[in-house]
Amino acid sequence: MLTEGGSFMKGMMLGSLFCLVLSFIGSFSPSTEYKVEDHHHHHVKAPSKDELKQLGDSEMQELSKQVQVYCVIMVQPKILVYWATALDTWSKHCDKPVFYTSENSKALEAFDLNEKDDWARLRKALKHAYENAGDIRWFFVAQPTTFAIIENLKHLVLTKDPSEPFYLGNAMKSGELDYVSFDSGIVLSYEALKRLVEVFNDQDKCPEKRGALWKMTDDKQLAECLKYKGVFAENGEDAHGKGLFNSKSVESLIKDGMRDHPNNVVEGCCSDMAVTFTGMSPSQMQVMMFGVYRLRPYGHDFHDHLVFYPPEGSDND
Repeated sequence: MLTEGGSFMKGMMLGSLFCLVLSFIGSFSPSTEYKVEDHHHHHVKAPSKDELKQLGDSEMQELSKQVQVYCVIMVQPKILVYWATALDTWSKHCDKPVFYTSENSKALEAFDLNEKDDWARLRKALKHAYENAGDIRWFFVAQPTTFAIIENLKHLVLTKDPSEPFYLGNAMKSGELDYVSFDSGIVLSYEALKRLVEVFNDQDKCPEKRGALWKMTDDKQLAECLKYKGVFAENGEDAHGKGLFNSKSVESLIKDGMRDHPNNVVEGCCSDMAVTFTGMSPSQMQVMMFGVYRLRPYGHDFHDHLVFYPPEGSDND
């Protein structure tokens, strides 16, 4: 029999060996089709007013017409009230809003993917969006619990080339993996989605069924698949470096601003060009809709340099 001290030493050796194996696995990186050098942008910033002034009026008008957004909105019957709210509010401003559901719903119209697994359903939805986008070159992936201001998203990508692999939003880090938070919304350029659909066919790099031992969230799994095609998570920011994709509601952000920046709450809170907010109830989203699109100080002119017109046939606010 082993002595107590011998058992301790044996445990120490086994523990060290296990850590060594984990370190080796963590450092192992399969070959990729795209080199890391292809990665040119780390923080994607919206154009400033000065940059917009450098563009001619006709050029800005043409750009504003070209920037169209396909909204991939993932819904389930169990969150019907959020689904109905997204349908009635911000999704009206998408050039092509498509709701993808886990099962058929008689209450609201959506594309039924007939798939229960979240990750498999997201894959199918993105593939369907890619195949049915037409001339649209920007894709916004969101849950109905997120409130989005699509015009600000269009402003963010106005001067960006969708033939480059942009994958952006609220960039976060998990170990060595950079990923974009699904809760705050994910933006993909046409090129990024094209590469993603390509890697969906490689079950070794991007398996449809997740492993039973270490299950990753959908947003992390998405980042893992994209990195094999040289597409990396970027943080969407305004011209001053403030994040545009918020993981909290406006109320929570203002409370944080009052606590952390009591002398300058608004500036310390969030960007005035914010794209998304999360953590709001359906009724709070309706209030946001009123504040963003309906409330106007009479006679005030914001002197915007460009205008994004409502999608054709839309009954948006």
